[in-house]
Amino acid sequence: MIIISYAGLFIPETYAKETTNWQAQALAQDLFDLFLVTPLLLITAWLAYKKSQIALWLWAGTVAYLIYTLVLYSFAVHFDYLFIIYCLALGLSFYAFLYFMFSQSKEHLTDWITDKSPVKTVGYFFILLAVLFYFLWLSEIIPAILNGRTPASITEAGQITNPVHVLDLSVLLPGLIFIAINLLNRKPWGIFLTPVVLTFLILMTIAIGTMVIVLNMKGLESDISAAMIMGILALFSLFLLVWFIKTIKLKNT
Repeated sequence: MIIISYAGLFIPETYAKETTNWQAQALAQDLFDLFLVTPLLLITAWLAYKKSQIALWLWAGTVAYLIYTLVLYSFAVHFDYLFIIYCLALGLSFYAFLYFMFSQSKEHLTDWITDKSPVKTVGYFFILLAVLFYFLWLSEIIPAILNGRTPASITEAGQITNPVHVLDLSVLLPGLIFIAINLLNRKPWGIFLTPVVLTFLILMTIAIGTMVIVLNMKGLESDISAAMIMGILALFSLFLLVWFIKTIKLKNT
């Protein structure tokens, strides 16, 4: 990730084939990844190695964020000298997350939930967020299909399709609903994936907010309200994460 982010930020030809809009988004992503995500990944990995359950959850959420991000790098950035690095980082992230899933499946996490745990609050938040983003994306996609045109977000980025639409509609949003249902029913899948998803949401919303700010600074986006909304979602997700972790009975911290 350090190689990818450094190259994107300091080697001009890295995104030379991309549109101005996509270049700005990629630079914002690299900036966020290099100075926040990478340190977080290293710190949580070390603490998780030292048997901290909280750190393991935060690490897994960071890795989940990297999987999402690296899919975009691998499929939505023109072929260049970093292609093998993109694939390597994506593969490492994917199998690292599989390791987490297998390790947590052996834990009896249903014993960790208490009456004070915000099960319903988090569960309904996940469902509401999924519904809102389904509405947001489909309100752009369906009119475009009916009118036989391409959504503006795709043409501005110079893409064939919007990879964010693909990931969200196919994986992320159904996943939020699946985890919410499992959490509301106090199932192990919902319990151990909740702090992971909240960590993912914190990172993702901050990343999107950073992109909006960079686009605004480059004169490609005039409305800064999206960055403010993402900031609010990040703070609320952080609040829920702290609340959830503080109200469960951990074997170790």
